Amino acid sequence: MKQLLIYLGILLFILTSFNSYAQKGYRIEGDSVVFSFDRRDYDNATNEYHKERVSFEDLNIENVVVSGEFNNWSTNNWYMTKVNENKYELKKSIHDFSDEFSWEFKFVINNSYWAEPKEMDGNTVEAVKNGLRLINIYNLKMYTAYPDKNGNAIFRLKGYVNASEVIISGSFNKWDVNLFKMNKIDDGWELKLQIKPGVYQYRFIVDGNWMEDPDNTHKIENEFGEYNSLLDIKEFIAFKLRGYHAAKKVILAGSFNDWNEKDLVMEKTYYGWKYVIPLSYGKYHYKFIVDGQWVLDPNNPVIEYDEEGNVNSVCMVK
Repeated sequence: MKQLLIYLGILLFILTSFNSYAQKGYRIEGDSVVFSFDRRDYDNATNEYHKERVSFEDLNIENVVVSGEFNNWSTNNWYMTKVNENKYELKKSIHDFSDEFSWEFKFVINNSYWAEPKEMDGNTVEAVKNGLRLINIYNLKMYTAYPDKNGNAIFRLKGYVNASEVIISGSFNKWDVNLFKMNKIDDGWELKLQIKPGVYQYRFIVDGNWMEDPDNTHKIENEFGEYNSLLDIKEFIAFKLRGYHAAKKVILAGSFNDWNEKDLVMEKTYYGWKYVIPLSYGKYHYKFIVDGQWVLDPNNPVIEYDEEGNVNSVCMVK
């Protein structure tokens, strides 16, 4: 298995082969969420203020709004664009969402009528907003990974050329058994994912049969007495110390290298000093050693005391 340590983005899920996938009420296109409303999918709507239920045939649609947990159930912020006489859409970047896994949402007509779908996949979900009982809430699922042809993790399974379907499932997609279908290549199967920095477990599913990655020696025993393969996604972090042009030698030391005072010799640049290092998800303490003198990062206001009472600069990788 081979991985590219280039971190481009944040959390999100998309389905197979880098194509968009339609769920009820939304689809994913690359690093965007596209909310999709089609009036033909609805029979009734409930008025936000009077609680009365009306037929969609009696509604003259002036606007459609996406309302959910991600925008505090606002009925007048996320306006959709009319595509044709029946459809409305709204595209939002993944950066408009936080790290929450699941978001509930609905569509609002004319800022006051909550649309009620004719049918939903799976179980009916209900919520209450300002005393109004909302039926059939859509569930937008967010993950820490999504397929990307320039992704920072390449999953490959050699052989199994006669298999009908191979899926990659892991902690980065809540062990979903359908989302990430791999692409068939000459000598096996492959899928590139963009994954948020962190340590993850995963397995392949070959025609319904689970297996570990045979080419990855890093693994951990699971609750079934088998093994999950391990993947550590890192992000390249550039530590910069501005100034100190007269210094002869500057060292980077921190919790990421056990405070080694020799290994990470920084490179002199036009603005000062620089060192780039790949780091996993987490919080790190660090300092610079300028000609033997320990100094905090003057351009980083985030500092913390360690267990020994020393003050250190803080770097967060997420």
